Amino acid sequence: MAKGKAVFLDRDGVINHDPGDYTMHVSDFQILPTVLSTLKYWNELGYKLILITNQGGIAKGLYGHAEVDDIHAFFLKACDKAGVEIVDIFYSPHHDDYGKSMTRKPGSLMIERAVHRHNIDPSQSFMIGDKQRDLDAGDQVGLTGILIVPNSPLSEIKEFLA
Repeated sequence: MAKGKAVFLDRDGVINHDPGDYTMHVSDFQILPTVLSTLKYWNELGYKLILITNQGGIAKGLYGHAEVDDIHAFFLKACDKAGVEIVDIFYSPHHDDYGKSMTRKPGSLMIERAVHRHNIDPSQSFMIGDKQRDLDAGDQVGLTGILIVPNSPLSEIKEFLA
């Protein structure tokens, strides 16, 4: 079976408004303008969409897995309504202040798992993030990185993947 192409996306600051702190509850989760239309466009180009996010607030005790699950369920429902398919979501609950983990970006384990699980060709795939550590994680697996300004319109890079 031929390998597919994918867009790996950081969450806070790329998909939703990053308040500069933690997005702890679904009520804090605001999908940025142009995100859903841009994701739909990439789906139509044949890209699988995969969310890759650090959620170190769990390790810090600020929120739990249930809150992250609620946020992701809300996001998936909004995607479904917009005709967008997110094939998977990976998150790391770890934080360097409380122990090291290869899942936490810039570690690449979340991306490696996704590449294996979804039969992805890294040479045809992209990692979009608003921090260098997002791109560093993707670079270790062979993804092309695209660094964006936090909370900027995703549509600004829409055509880059065409």
